[in-house]
Amino acid sequence: MKKIQEYFLYFMFYSVIGWCYEVFLEVVVYRWGFSNRGVLFGPYCVIYGFGALILLFSLGWLMKRKIRVGKLNITPVLVFLGIVAITTVVELAASYIMEATRGEWMWDYTRFSFNFQGRVALNPSIRFGIGGMIFLYILQPLFEKGVRKMPEKTVRIVSGVLAVLLCADVICLIFR
Repeated sequence: MKKIQEYFLYFMFYSVIGWCYEVFLEVVVYRWGFSNRGVLFGPYCVIYGFGALILLFSLGWLMKRKIRVGKLNITPVLVFLGIVAITTVVELAASYIMEATRGEWMWDYTRFSFNFQGRVALNPSIRFGIGGMIFLYILQPLFEKGVRKMPEKTVRIVSGVLAVLLCADVICLIFR
């Protein structure tokens, strides 16, 4: 049960980081002004949380291997390519899910070269690859260390409170 609670904390942590990233792009980079970039009311984009967990489960084993071409370790390159592929598929699937459930999706990449129906594009996929490398190699080890230092009761309480808030948010979304 503790592992599930820890992974839920990771999910929420990356959902909040994703929301901050989206708001930063919207407000600072593109200067469009603030809007809630998540589907839910709270300051989180759950697609980032799901994406982070998918990357952890699908690429964690690869990160631990040392794949070499001659003396050159190419594991980080393979991890980067895996992140780009996985995040592109996740984003594409999310766009179809959002379109089926809401009638639209929340982004439009038609202005980017090498896009598919405005749903995914090379530029954002590469940015997700870079972000995924930062997440897997820098943030996740730090976050795991921090969560492991927390008493088990604290992990249980924090994950429980966050789960209740997320469930309430989902219920509010359904009954809007």
